[in-house]
Amino acid sequence: MSSDSGDDRRQESCGAPGELRGATIVLRPTTEADFRTLDRIVREPEVAAWWSVPDDYRDMLAILVDDEAIGAIQFSEETDPEFRHAAIDIFLTTNRHPLGTDAVRTLAHWLIHKRGHHRLTIDPAAANTGAIRSYRKVGFKPVGIMRAYGRDYRTGGWADGLLMDLLADELT
Repeated sequence: MSSDSGDDRRQESCGAPGELRGATIVLRPTTEADFRTLDRIVREPEVAAWWSVPDDYRDMLAILVDDEAIGAIQFSEETDPEFRHAAIDIFLTTNRHPLGTDAVRTLAHWLIHKRGHHRLTIDPAAANTGAIRSYRKVGFKPVGIMRAYGRDYRTGGWADGLLMDLLADELT
């Protein structure tokens, strides 16, 4: 899934993948050229309902279709050997939401097969049924509701989150 250029090997050695190809999408580290587009996307009403505007887009991977940034995906890793796992988070421009399944599957494949994780988590808002449906297609299963999990930056109130996880052999 990753190309073999020296630049990609350098990025992988520090934890970030180079270019990853899915069925329809490409993931690659964001560049400054992506920041305005990603900032516009995250402010779309259907995206802003679930995402606040990030302070920085540098630690994300751009999601591309035909070389156009349509969103971003990010991951974090717990490296303690007793609890090793990775977590994923994603946002996409409104009319490209169906491509989220491909983006999550592509990153999950890399995290499992290249980074050696046996378990991944994702934590959408409990009311975000579209995202939950997409993550189920990749193999994520609900673990439980995290009550008052995330602050709704628009209202200041708290919203429940759904913790979902995927074991390596459940990746579709």
